[in-house]
Amino acid sequence: MNKASIWAAPRLSMRWWPVFLRNLLVWRKLAIPSLGANIAEPLMWLVAFGYGLGALVGTVKMGDTPVPYILFLASGSVCMSAMQSATFEALYSAFSRMHVQKTWDGIMNAPVALDDVVLAEMLWAAFKSLFTVTAILGVMLVLQISHSPKLLLAWPILFGVGITFACIALIFNALAKGYDFFSYYFTLFLTPMMFLSGVFFPREQLPPIVQAISEWLPLAQAVELVRPLFLDQWPAHPWRNLAVLATYAVVSFWIAMALTRKRFKA
Repeated sequence: MNKASIWAAPRLSMRWWPVFLRNLLVWRKLAIPSLGANIAEPLMWLVAFGYGLGALVGTVKMGDTPVPYILFLASGSVCMSAMQSATFEALYSAFSRMHVQKTWDGIMNAPVALDDVVLAEMLWAAFKSLFTVTAILGVMLVLQISHSPKLLLAWPILFGVGITFACIALIFNALAKGYDFFSYYFTLFLTPMMFLSGVFFPREQLPPIVQAISEWLPLAQAVELVRPLFLDQWPAHPWRNLAVLATYAVVSFWIAMALTRKRFKA
């Protein structure tokens, strides 16, 4: 494929579904251990910081409204969990299937195009993140952190968050030569974004320049959408937040598709 053609619009069909189903059937054998590993870390963050640090902090002000810190943290950590779960699946697991196990090569011996395989991997990563956050939301309900009926709307939003971060991660999956490459993405991109997006403390505490930059981070958009729902409120700028997330997803998926085509020289 020549240089110009790798940037052509994705050519998608319903042939992504068997690839998605294949991943589901494989994962089903290890679903419980996988779920435990995915929810353990965010729950540790929630318990350690929410109850430990929360006892010292007490409440956090959102505008003029004092919010219990455990509730503030829970609403941010569920977005962080969607990000991490989708990212991990679209990096380590997808790279294993693509590069190490050569599963993608085997799939493409059937009448399944590379574009459909990439789409299936993106949707699978988003689905796994949704499965994880559903379990976390269930634990939060058991702990009586929030009983807002608006939390039902958080579910499709978090699926969209999973799609966005899966698309971004697939860019680095296409560029990677080995697993070590992913540490740069986590260290230089995901970790700073966790601290700049209002997960652990209000973004208003940041310096003005950093605050202005953080306002356009995808995780910050997710937090701005989900946190008010935990408080039984509506997001202040939902259409702007959704538009930014959608832009990240579409642009990232297009770039990931082009780089993956280049890698396979399809």
